[in-house]
Amino acid sequence: MPSSRTRSIVKRLAQHVLTAVALACVALPALGQSDADLLRAKDAFDRGDRRRLDALAPVLKGHILEPYVAYWQLRLALDDVDADTVQGFLARNAGSPLADRLRVEWLKALARRGAFDLFDREIDNVAGDDLELACLALQRKDRKLGDAALEPVRSAWFTGQTTPDACDPVFASLFARDRLTNADRRARMRLASEAGNVRLAQALGSDQPGNERITAHEFAQVDRDPARALAKASFAWRTPSGHDLALYALERVARKDAAAARTAWLKMRDRLTPDERAYGDRRIAYHAARQLDPAAFDWYQRAGAPGGSTDEITWRIRAALRARAWGDAAAAIAALPPAEQREPAWRYWKARALAAEGRADEARALYAALAPELGFYGLLAGDALGRGAEQLRLRSEPLAADAIALGTFAARYDVRRVAKLLELDMRPEALREWSYATRGQTDEGLLLAAEYARRAGLYDRAINAAERTTARHDYGLRYLAPFQAEFAAAARDQGVDEALLYGIARQESRFVPDIVSSAGAVGLMQLMPSTARWVAVKLARTDFKPAHIASVELNTQFGAYYFRYWHDRFDQRPALTAAAYNAGPGRAQSWRPAAAPLEGAIWVETIPFNETRDYVKKVLANTVMYARALNQPYVSLTDRLGIVAPRGADAAALAAQTP
Repeated sequence: MPSSRTRSIVKRLAQHVLTAVALACVALPALGQSDADLLRAKDAFDRGDRRRLDALAPVLKGHILEPYVAYWQLRLALDDVDADTVQGFLARNAGSPLADRLRVEWLKALARRGAFDLFDREIDNVAGDDLELACLALQRKDRKLGDAALEPVRSAWFTGQTTPDACDPVFASLFARDRLTNADRRARMRLASEAGNVRLAQALGSDQPGNERITAHEFAQVDRDPARALAKASFAWRTPSGHDLALYALERVARKDAAAARTAWLKMRDRLTPDERAYGDRRIAYHAARQLDPAAFDWYQRAGAPGGSTDEITWRIRAALRARAWGDAAAAIAALPPAEQREPAWRYWKARALAAEGRADEARALYAALAPELGFYGLLAGDALGRGAEQLRLRSEPLAADAIALGTFAARYDVRRVAKLLELDMRPEALREWSYATRGQTDEGLLLAAEYARRAGLYDRAINAAERTTARHDYGLRYLAPFQAEFAAAARDQGVDEALLYGIARQESRFVPDIVSSAGAVGLMQLMPSTARWVAVKLARTDFKPAHIASVELNTQFGAYYFRYWHDRFDQRPALTAAAYNAGPGRAQSWRPAAAPLEGAIWVETIPFNETRDYVKKVLANTVMYARALNQPYVSLTDRLGIVAPRGADAAALAAQTP
């Protein structure tokens, strides 16, 4: 039997070997010939070139992404591939995103081929909410189970978006059984109009029977000049179609100019039914609120008690906040569906409303429940409780770096696929693989995955895993601060708060240096090429070349300069500047209050663009957390938001300065 000393040496040697394996897996190799062939195969798949893809497949045997090649081949051959081949792939790749995606597409192909016996046997193996597949399944179940099988898809009718063709027979069955009615068709036409889906709205209007039908000619008359058609109001008032066309025109006009729509609306609304009048009143108030029209709150009140869609109610809340009408804000929050009321935003604003009405104890209870969540509203709740820096004395419990555990995780086949996919810039595929690789993990498993990703330089995946823990947290991983030398230099050279730069980069790129957005923005700070050229001129960087935009040093310096440039022009208010960074300075300026100053938190809450509103909240919350990580003096989120002053310079003038 070996001695204890020998066993100790063997154990240490094994740990060194495993550490070496982990580091080998973490280090991403240079692009090789087989990788180039893999990318050629992907291009062939994207182009639908089966012959080229089949020719490349043998070269890629043994490649870590060989299952992707097989998946692409099957996808292009699904209309004639045999069941054994597909089922063999599904068995070999069980539990992977490729298998789940192929099963869904295969079932759709089986339905197209009329292979319903096999379809029926396989349909119960599919999880998820693919509407087209659900409708195909319901068509089959309808023949066996009767009316009950149709009920689950009924709710899918009530959308402003186009639904798959496979759902049309199911909808037809619902109409034939009076489970859907002409009134439901008219309701969906409104939803389509609200969503800006003009083609669907017109198709639904044209499908109506008798005097409820709107002809293509009638739609065309409105579409040529919606404002003129609304003002003229020459609709067929004695028919349901005339009423529907009037509301269609109202929506088209109010979307761009709620005040103009209301002027025409007041002259014609008495010709409509009470329900139609209430609907039109709400739509005008909704669009006015999104256009930040000071009259929006009054128009909402004139529309009656809070009601309508969730969007209409949430914008009623925002209009009340902008008018400082706390009682009305509370009433509108109470009118939201219960699940929506539990959202952090509405819990916070309900607490604010309670506090404004003198119900301090109830408000404090809501703040206390919200504060531990540490997002935008949790931080504001902590401020309201007066917790200050105490709220950020967080218990971070990092996972000890265990070489064996890290080596085991890094050597996993699915994790190695993630690393290779990211290396080849196949980000959508990598994100799906990472989601599967880390789903169902304990907090310790997620922290292990995050630590692996950090060491591999996969910072976005590290943050993704670390921020999903529920009880044990590592805030150093949640708020990673890579590229410290570059961010510190950019902050110093350009006179910008380093915590704010990190807050922006975490939201913009999750610290992926070479990431390129769909709009063409590049790098950590997501600079557009035109912006980078403009900054290069301002900084007299004669060495700048477009190919350099992704450089960490240049990207952080240019991003910091661009942010500071607008920060100086927006009263040193980071919320305004973050909005300008995301949506453009002209828009940010136009969103400022017209007259009286506005509390910063209310200003953020009433940003009209959903994406920008969410962006600003996250950047500001990130900044507070990074200030903590950088040991900066404590500044509350409430103080950072401050007060937003009324408009000064014209929005168009500011926009003209934008590169």
